[in-house]
Amino acid sequence: MRLLAPYQTGLWLAEYLDIRCQLCRVYRSTPQSQLSQNYLLSNISSLPTADSIPHSLKPLPNDPSFFANLRQQFNHRFNSGLLCSHCHDSIAWLPKPFNVDIAAGTVLSIQTATYYEYPLRQAIRAFKHHEDMTKLPLLLHAIRQLPRPHGCHHDNSVIVAMPTTEQRLVKRGFDPVSILSAQLSKHWQIPLWHGVKRIDDTVSQQGLTRAERLSNLDNAFVLIEKPPVKRLLLFDDVATTGASLQALGRTLLTSSETVTMSDIQTNHKYHLSAYAVAHGNQS
Repeated sequence: MRLLAPYQTGLWLAEYLDIRCQLCRVYRSTPQSQLSQNYLLSNISSLPTADSIPHSLKPLPNDPSFFANLRQQFNHRFNSGLLCSHCHDSIAWLPKPFNVDIAAGTVLSIQTATYYEYPLRQAIRAFKHHEDMTKLPLLLHAIRQLPRPHGCHHDNSVIVAMPTTEQRLVKRGFDPVSILSAQLSKHWQIPLWHGVKRIDDTVSQQGLTRAERLSNLDNAFVLIEKPPVKRLLLFDDVATTGASLQALGRTLLTSSETVTMSDIQTNHKYHLSAYAVAHGNQS
């Protein structure tokens, strides 16, 4: 899904115009123990006024530096996160990465932002199954906790979002992973790559055991073009057993159009790592 304007507008409004925590709905810039209206008023009163700035230092309205400085001030004041410190600290961030095998002697490391527990579980379900845009800012906050991969940048890496099928896209009406991956791309300043297609004859992974997930994903993905760079960063919304990311990584790594067997053995042509918003424990 390429048209992100409605989602981006909503996120911008939540981030820059609504300074309340997106979880508890109190002012996110203030600890809960110190909440008071006077605190907010004191912050507002501390901002410089037009009369307090010397005329010689006042930028002209059409001066590009004026708008750059204004934007910098907004970013500095409101970019402390979409959650207040209390709500942020109540969530367990960055679980230990877990590995899945994708080829002989090659593993895929999966790093998630948090666990598939309250409140992220409810937010993901509401966004994914009901297109509840009010939950998107909370998911954006979670995405921002993912550490930027070391050595990855705009010119040597791409993000590979977990593709959906055309049938599911028509049924659901939108692709939640593409929306989230677009926000990750913006956060890391690493482009998205849409060179993998998902085949329609697989069923939903929800409710399946690990063995059933692996069997269900046999030949579920097909490469439609060669990756443009060597570093491929796989992304999904929830990684329960890692089976979907494992199958996607296996397709990218073992496709005859992508690598040779010597590349797999030496593991230095393509470097794969995987990321997800939440890690769900297998029941």
